[in-house]
Amino acid sequence: MYEFEAVTLLAMGIFFLGSFVQSAIGFGLAIVAAPLLYQISPDYVPAPICVAGFFVSVMNSFKYRQDISVGGLKTAILWRVPGSIAGGLLLSIVSAQFLSLWLGALVLIALLISLLPFRLEPTPRRMAVAGLMSGLMGTSSGIGGPPMALLLQHQEANSLRGNLSAFFLFSSVLSIIVLVAMGHFTMHHLYLSLPLLPAVWLGYRVARLCVNKISKEWIRIFALVLCFISGTSAIIQGVL
Repeated sequence: MYEFEAVTLLAMGIFFLGSFVQSAIGFGLAIVAAPLLYQISPDYVPAPICVAGFFVSVMNSFKYRQDISVGGLKTAILWRVPGSIAGGLLLSIVSAQFLSLWLGALVLIALLISLLPFRLEPTPRRMAVAGLMSGLMGTSSGIGGPPMALLLQHQEANSLRGNLSAFFLFSSVLSIIVLVAMGHFTMHHLYLSLPLLPAVWLGYRVARLCVNKISKEWIRIFALVLCFISGTSAIIQGVL
């Protein structure tokens, strides 16, 4: 009983941090939380992350609803569908060790891409590729944000938060449907998810209080440091 409570409290703390980061800069819940949660229990990845992602995306989509450009997201949303199916198939055939390596590699690749000096414009073709890769990564590991965040990172802050939240809202629903269909989302995963939602809500509320007081650049640096630590630890775990 004590071990269960300790694990749940630790998971809640990680989800609080991930929700705070995503609500503050537009993405980051999964990229911060997934590798750390996987070390606690593989059951937290990806189903509970998708549930938490849906919950925080609903809140942020509502907050930034006036900044959402649905038309610009249509191509990415369309290509997210085959990507999600491919991600579900990958989850069905890989081992837990490979998944840990996959998680860590995704995080570190996203970290390196975010540091590149050039700017990618969100053309329809690039949005299609980003949607496809987001589906593949999001459904297999819970980490679906980096491809879209890379393309949209130069938008005005509220537009970035609103458009990413709207995309993640659809993406989370699609990933959950695929996971349920393939047997990777059960009542067990739902029971794991429900105690975590208050922590997600609290992270969102704290971010709303801090978003205009803390430099976005400092929050971004903090998130990148966490990503490096969590991604490296996941790779080490996969190798060992």
